[in-house]
Amino acid sequence: MIVSLDHIAIAVPDLERAINRFLEDFELNYEGTEDVVPAQTRTAFFPVDGTSIELVHPLEGQGAIANYLEKRGPGLHHLCFRSNDLDADIERLKGKGYQFLSDKPAPGAHNMRVIFIHPKSCDGVLIELNEHGGDHDE
Repeated sequence: MIVSLDHIAIAVPDLERAINRFLEDFELNYEGTEDVVPAQTRTAFFPVDGTSIELVHPLEGQGAIANYLEKRGPGLHHLCFRSNDLDADIERLKGKGYQFLSDKPAPGAHNMRVIFIHPKSCDGVLIELNEHGGDHDE
């Protein structure tokens, strides 16, 4: 079951500049950066009252975020909802006709299992579902 809005992700071309904006200008708490090698991204998280702002930046200029920035420029990238049973949510949503960008969940930041719903299934919005990686075996 989907239980919360986990984070809002923003694609940024200059990670340090964006970190400084949220840290110094907006005075948000900063959890640091994490490289998500399978997704070819470097992320930075700022917790905000029950959710987080996630800055996503291409790792070594490669991957889907690099392509996204080249095609669309910086801005809102996706919304992520936390699931307490990711496998059941995937099956339930597939049964309703939702299309996913992959066949199964992949490793994400913070030891999460993640999967993305195709934007065509959600009025043009990329939706990520995540679940703590230790909750189910793959």
